[in-house]
Amino acid sequence: MAVEKIRKRDGNLQAFDPEKIARAICEAQISIRRKDEELAKTVTSRILELLNERFTGMIPGVEDVQNIVEEALIEAGQQAVAKCYILYRKKRAEIREAKELLGVRDDLKLTVNAVKILEKRYLRKADTGSVIESPSEMMTRVARTIAQADANYGPPSKIRETEETFSDMLLNLDFLPNSPTLMNAGTDLGQLAACFVLPVEDSMTGIFEAVKNMAIVHQSGGGTGFSFSRLRPRNDVVRSTGGIASGPVSFMRVFDEATEVIKQGGRRRGANMGILRVDHPDILQFITAKVKDNILSNFNVSVAVTDRFMAAVKNDDYYDLINPRSGRTVNKLRAKDVFDLIIHMAWLCGDPGIVFLDEVNRHNPTPAIGDIESTNPCGEQPLLPNESCVLGSINLIRMIKGSEIDWVKLETVTEMAVHFLDNVLDVNSYPTDETQKVSHSLRKIGLGVMGFAELLIELGLPYDSEDAVKLGDKIISRITSAGRRKSVELAEERGSFPEFERSVWKNKFPGLRNSTITTIAPTGTISIIAGVSSGIEPLFAVSYVRNVLEGIKLVERVPAFERMMLERGIYTDELMSKVTRMGTIQNIKEIPEDMRKLFVTALDIEPTWHVRMQAAFQKHTDNAVSKTVNLPQGASQRDVRDAYLLAHKLGCKGITIFRYGSHDSQVLTIDGAAGNEPTSTLIQPGLTKSQRYLEADSEYSGECRTCAG
Repeated sequence: MAVEKIRKRDGNLQAFDPEKIARAICEAQISIRRKDEELAKTVTSRILELLNERFTGMIPGVEDVQNIVEEALIEAGQQAVAKCYILYRKKRAEIREAKELLGVRDDLKLTVNAVKILEKRYLRKADTGSVIESPSEMMTRVARTIAQADANYGPPSKIRETEETFSDMLLNLDFLPNSPTLMNAGTDLGQLAACFVLPVEDSMTGIFEAVKNMAIVHQSGGGTGFSFSRLRPRNDVVRSTGGIASGPVSFMRVFDEATEVIKQGGRRRGANMGILRVDHPDILQFITAKVKDNILSNFNVSVAVTDRFMAAVKNDDYYDLINPRSGRTVNKLRAKDVFDLIIHMAWLCGDPGIVFLDEVNRHNPTPAIGDIESTNPCGEQPLLPNESCVLGSINLIRMIKGSEIDWVKLETVTEMAVHFLDNVLDVNSYPTDETQKVSHSLRKIGLGVMGFAELLIELGLPYDSEDAVKLGDKIISRITSAGRRKSVELAEERGSFPEFERSVWKNKFPGLRNSTITTIAPTGTISIIAGVSSGIEPLFAVSYVRNVLEGIKLVERVPAFERMMLERGIYTDELMSKVTRMGTIQNIKEIPEDMRKLFVTALDIEPTWHVRMQAAFQKHTDNAVSKTVNLPQGASQRDVRDAYLLAHKLGCKGITIFRYGSHDSQVLTIDGAAGNEPTSTLIQPGLTKSQRYLEADSEYSGECRTCAG
């Protein structure tokens, strides 16, 4: 009598489906770049024979079936496939054990850390604080809410179809929107945008109006950017009171303190970008503002440099400092000295970054509306004052078919994602009337990518290679082109963004729904949910310890690395523990050279490759690219200078440098001191109290390495 039912691990029975076995074998084959469906069918037939022989009149358990799968694969001479299948079983067992210990509920087979983050910040909770939503229910809630916007443009019958399309895209992790959309869609709050820029006017009323609006945005899960360049400098006259001004940096501390208070009770850390023009009289105080830790700790800061300033650096000239209140030149500085100070401070503590302000405004889609003065906290979204933007990212690892990129799927997902993000603009509950007005007039969206590092590994391309840079260029070019085609189509159905006639697109397209389409964001926690690397960053480590919960730490590894170690027969617990202690494999001679070249980490890569990759993506990106140029602790200030100059030469809109060990609050550290040992039942055997290992914060995914990122 054929087996008809199977006993799940929780004791429940369900119908036995042989197709699941065949799919599992195919997936194991794909993981070693081999797919033979006929062989999978043959092995599946043998598995059914063994099951029916051994379990006549009985109901096998999941583990019984999986044991027979391993046996049949080895019997068929498929040792490599069997190894991958065994590894998969082992990893799933570890994850189940961890989830049971932590008491997490997961119906999407996500990582332990992903589920803990979802429970902490994203999933709906009852008044008592208990979680009342599963990860798949969250995705369904979001899809249902965002699909409702279709009712504004067509028959109600389309809503259900759109909801199913969005739901499949989210549940399959092909695409994920920014965190506020996942958190707030379908809730009373309803604020769905991640990025805001708020104006700071040169008056006490204007300054504290900005503080108030910042608080409202942070409370709803958004991040804020500010230009403080309009504020009069220190010691300037205040005619209304007869006093003197305290300057931009002193007022930034007010914004910072307010953020600190708000984030203590929020679901998401408040984050700010503070920008000051290089020709502001207080620029030297601004550049050195974060020399001490815990000063402006809720800010990333960037100097807005101009083409005139960069020319003065090149020619070793002086440049003017201009009082924004009067418009008069009040001093001159040697440009090279200021540039050297920026370099020194970035080398010393990671701040400030640089925004190439003229390059940003050369690509402003609506210069007739106004100049762009600032960006969101990580620099990828230049915005006009009171403007916001919704972001989302395509999971590139899901765009692979066999050993190649599935370009058709990439463009299809791009079109669905543009539809999704345009709908978000309509259903969003904006924090202020002014942000709604400006955001709807320009309808900016920012579609990006995540998992680029894993994509390169699967295709056999080292991150620091010409082929990888060319592929990055091609990927973002295809996404921008497909996204713009979809935006033209949406404009035909729904109308162009209201300021289209005053935009740079007027004579280039018959209509356009969105003034911008693409942005390369750092992705942060959504890349943790998807289980991939952040944005276009390289791997931050091959293997590391994740601080999932206080007292509980788990080893996480790049799946492809583990798989290749098994395939080559060099996988041992001792060697894998060594990798975890080091994070990088570049000095581990037991690992083949070709693997060492492929699995490079952020600190293994020369700064030039970081900048070139950023420039390749920026070439076809409407907005900007968030990318950290990571430097080893021994990097020189000359390395920083060279990166800055190359970024300017290649047309980047900004650049951020981070030298390992330069910031006390960094969230990737070499740790493992006595008393801080990982929970032994949950991590790779072999790590002891006397050993040091690479440890990552629970929400760190490889992007900006300071808390504000």
